[in-house]
Amino acid sequence: MRVSIAEAEERLTELADRAAAGEEVILTRDDKAVARLLPVENTNENTKKRTIDRDVIRALQAEVRAKASPGPCAARSQDFLYDEYGLPA
Repeated sequence: MRVSIAEAEERLTELADRAAAGEEVILTRDDKAVARLLPVENTNENTKKRTIDRDVIRALQAEVRAKASPGPCAARSQDFLYDEYGLPA
């Protein structure tokens, strides 16, 4: 459904109800689409999804940490360039 902004000001409650029911409501200005009314997603479902996503990410991070092999220490990687007194070799 396409509605001009001027008309939408008068019918906002109706348009909000239609959008909440799943109908696409496009607001227009000079016959050009400028906005779309969408229903707000269920907050409880979003929270559950974020929790699941976080759990998946944590599991993957733990798996990667378990497989990672320790490499050389970056702080000591250039030691071969210097002698025991810290001077260039």
